[in-house]
Amino acid sequence: MNKAGFSGRPQNSSNDLGDDIPVAVRDTPDATAKIWLQPRIVLIAGVTGFVLLALISGFLFFVTASKKTADSQPLVTSSTATPTTESGNVNTVLGHFPYPEAPESELVTISANRGIRMRKAAAQKFEEMVAAARSTGVILVPISGFRSVKDQEQLFFAVGAQRNQTPAQRAALSAPPGHSEHHTGYAVDVGDGAVPATNLQTNFDNTKAYRWLQANAARFSFEMSFPKDNVQGVSYEPWHWRFVGDRDSLEMFYKARNLKPAKIPQ
Repeated sequence: MNKAGFSGRPQNSSNDLGDDIPVAVRDTPDATAKIWLQPRIVLIAGVTGFVLLALISGFLFFVTASKKTADSQPLVTSSTATPTTESGNVNTVLGHFPYPEAPESELVTISANRGIRMRKAAAQKFEEMVAAARSTGVILVPISGFRSVKDQEQLFFAVGAQRNQTPAQRAALSAPPGHSEHHTGYAVDVGDGAVPATNLQTNFDNTKAYRWLQANAARFSFEMSFPKDNVQGVSYEPWHWRFVGDRDSLEMFYKARNLKPAKIPQ
């Protein structure tokens, strides 16, 4: 029997409506969200892993390829090396170095002797040197300047034959064709106007002109080519001076000066 006022429904049922929804039904939305997120997480993780793998593979390939390229590259050396023989010596003829012939466009006559030509830069400095010497009472006379290879052939072979000199004997006094500093337009033979008998003679070194040159020629970028006991073995020529006052002349003569003549097999 039911007691009076007792009802079969639980108390406060009207205020707890959520209890009327089955537990399984209330949990369904959360379960659906989890099921939907799991594939996306797996997909994102897969894509991220693939990208990282690609980046690592690319980096390793780049490092490996760079190393192979570096290892396969030949050693780079200077492309402006001076031609020499296998022994490190430059080829010469009878102790004389080869020199190029100055282009006609670079040659000008000098006022002291219109029959003598030199390169423009050398001619200008020589003129200045002559004027400076004259102001002190010294007369510098140019005897020979530029000589072509053809002129040198005549000087070397014809004169050598007249004097009954062998090529080696002649080379001690005059360079073979193609090997004279006079070809360059930078060299000049100088005499003393007050003592012409000393022209092209070793006793030129007793003149005022020579002493003046020794003391002052460097100020005008001239130097004596063949002093006593020179390494080329050329006879002492106190009258023979060369210009070394620009890049071309400096490189031309000092490359030769710093190399040893190659010995010619007997």
